Amino acid sequence: MMARLTARRLPSSSLRSGSYIGLDPNALNIDFAGLSEIAPRWAGDLAFRLFCLPRFSEYRSSDHLVLVRRARFHLRGANMRKHRTAAGEVATYELLPEGEPRGSILIVHGWTSEASFMMALAEPLRRSGFRVVLIDCPAHGRSRGEQTTLVACAHAVVEVIPEIGPFDGIVAHSMGALAGLLAGVGEAALPMALDFKRYCLIAAPNRFLEITRRFADRLRASRAARVQFERHLERTAHMPLKDFCGSRFLSMIQRPTLLIHSRDDMEVPFHNALEMEAVGDHVALEVFDGLGHRKILYAPPVVRKVVSFMREIGPS
Repeated sequence: MMARLTARRLPSSSLRSGSYIGLDPNALNIDFAGLSEIAPRWAGDLAFRLFCLPRFSEYRSSDHLVLVRRARFHLRGANMRKHRTAAGEVATYELLPEGEPRGSILIVHGWTSEASFMMALAEPLRRSGFRVVLIDCPAHGRSRGEQTTLVACAHAVVEVIPEIGPFDGIVAHSMGALAGLLAGVGEAALPMALDFKRYCLIAAPNRFLEITRRFADRLRASRAARVQFERHLERTAHMPLKDFCGSRFLSMIQRPTLLIHSRDDMEVPFHNALEMEAVGDHVALEVFDGLGHRKILYAPPVVRKVVSFMREIGPS
């Protein structure tokens, strides 16, 4: 017997800045496969709502809040600012080098993560002479909101640039890499494209459609429910999902790009890196083993590769 669905749509006036559609958490206790057969449009709507909730992601570990408290300790010396964007209020953290900066680097975290988890990369870049700014994407970290989309994250990155930019390079992890690439090409109705000289993309997915279909598979959504789910995604992306693709964005950007990926990454499989490497000579791939999807952010050999790659930017 299918459990009672308790999702409810909130009036637009009650949505907080950075939020999209209200969802009662009790709606998670349902037979989604059954719902998608008898009410596919409703199921597709619900799938989209769930997809936009970072805190309900299966990739967020059970000890996430404990890890956050530990990680934020390393941000204590950063200059934190809050910025108003169309996606809601977002937080940024600025780290300054000892002397004149040799350049500025933007760091973007992945889905369900936050800026503090990127400090193992940020601090060595700062010590190497760069001004480093980390961002908490909407509905992540100290930024506002419960619900967001990848496009909203890219919007936030673009909108804070007049206050904290420009940047010579970007270092981004996982879904943050797709957001950074989208900001670099300026599609999806973004106000402008950002001109990064170098991209360092760690454990980056290539095809957004692969991510969304895997999500629908886990929900056991019917074909009709998937159509409705993907209709919402394409509306927010302002493009067909097949075009929301890292390799397509890289072919448009034509900037030196370093991909870093571990062969044993179970969240973003290694084939994603191989597909993006094949785009052209401006894309290089550094391969590691045994670092998975998250340990790769803290491994000393990875940190050294990132710093060395960005140091080729030279003085501003």
